[in-house]
Amino acid sequence: MATDDNFQTLTHGDLQVTGRLVDASNATLYATSTFGDQSVACIYKPVAGERPLWDFSNGCLAHREYAAFLVSDFLGFDLVPLTILRDGPYGPGMVQQWIDIDESIDLSQFFSTDHPKLRAMALFDAIINNTDRKIGHLLPLDQERVLGCDHGVTFHEDDKLRTVLWQWANEPLNEDEIALLTKAESLLKGELGELLIPLLTEVEIENTSRRVLDLLSSGTFPIPN
Repeated sequence: MATDDNFQTLTHGDLQVTGRLVDASNATLYATSTFGDQSVACIYKPVAGERPLWDFSNGCLAHREYAAFLVSDFLGFDLVPLTILRDGPYGPGMVQQWIDIDESIDLSQFFSTDHPKLRAMALFDAIINNTDRKIGHLLPLDQERVLGCDHGVTFHEDDKLRTVLWQWANEPLNEDEIALLTKAESLLKGELGELLIPLLTEVEIENTSRRVLDLLSSGTFPIPN
């Protein structure tokens, strides 16, 4: 999990690439960042290794990955591994802490359960407009904790939510979720919104705020379009 030491190591460490995830459509490199006597395993996605997408022509996927982390972090979701932007052996890109998952958990069954962290992820995905929540993007650390990865195709200005987490579709939001969305509305107008300006377009940020307001207005989880 994220710590200040891990942040310092990922940010300032010597980044050494030792492998590549061959199933990924964009350059996804396994690396180790070493700073002093501490090393952190990580994923490094250089911008130079991104394949252009016709519907995500603005900015880069690395910025969207980092924006998703910021939203998760600021709103207290704790659903995205520690993520930073930095330079590396193949140029600037996204660096994210590697997560060792609990291999005993069967994702083909787990994804459709009523797990509270999956419910939180469904709400998180609705906010960031995640167009690609696959089963394989779920990272269960144990029976209680779950993280998610691969948030490069998020924050599109058009509503493009595509996810496997539909078990709460049209269900009423609870009090904690409404409070979280109210907090999101405020932060997107303030500090969080300011941090997103270099990462997303103005329209994408505006529509993120609009989606939060839509969720508050409906009082329910979204349904498939």
